[in-house]
Amino acid sequence: MGIQKTLAAAIGVALLLSPKAVAEELDIKKEIYCLATNIYFESRNQPQVGRVAVGQVTMNRVNSTKFPNTVCEVVKQARYYPSGEIDLHSCQFSWYCDGKSDVVRNQKAWNDSLYSALFVYTSDPLLDVVDGALWYHATYSSPAWAKHFEKTVQINEHIFYKERKQ
Repeated sequence: MGIQKTLAAAIGVALLLSPKAVAEELDIKKEIYCLATNIYFESRNQPQVGRVAVGQVTMNRVNSTKFPNTVCEVVKQARYYPSGEIDLHSCQFSWYCDGKSDVVRNQKAWNDSLYSALFVYTSDPLLDVVDGALWYHATYSSPAWAKHFEKTVQINEHIFYKERKQ
C-alpha cells in the first residue's frame, strides 16, 4: 500500500476512534505531519523502535498537563524574543531551532518517519515503549536536567526519562 493510501486509511481510523477529531475535523494531516517531521529530525537514523519511541514521547507530552495540547504545539514549543523571533537553542526538540535547514533530504527516511508517525498517532497509548517518558537525550550527551528524572529505557542512541514517583 502506498504512503498516500496508508495516510488516508490511518486518518479514517483516527476519525472513527476520536469523536473530538470528527467534531473539530482536527487537522489530522497537520498533526501527523508535525509528528513525522519531529521523528525525522530527531531519529531518522534509528530503527523503527527508536522512531516510535521519539513519537511516543511527543504524544506523551500532548497528553501531559505540563506541555501544550497538540502535536504541532509540542514540537514547536520554544522561547521567543519580544520581536517574535525564536530564541535559538531554547526549543524542546533541538532541531526546531538549531538554525539549520529543516528541509527533508532523505525520502526513504521521511517515508519511514511518516509510517512511524501514523503508527504512533493511531495506536493505543498503553502501547508505550518508553513507559511514559516525557524527555530523552542522545547517549553521547549528559544534560544536567537528566539527574532530576527517572530513567525508563535506553533505545539505541536515546535515553528516555519520566518524572520520579513522589
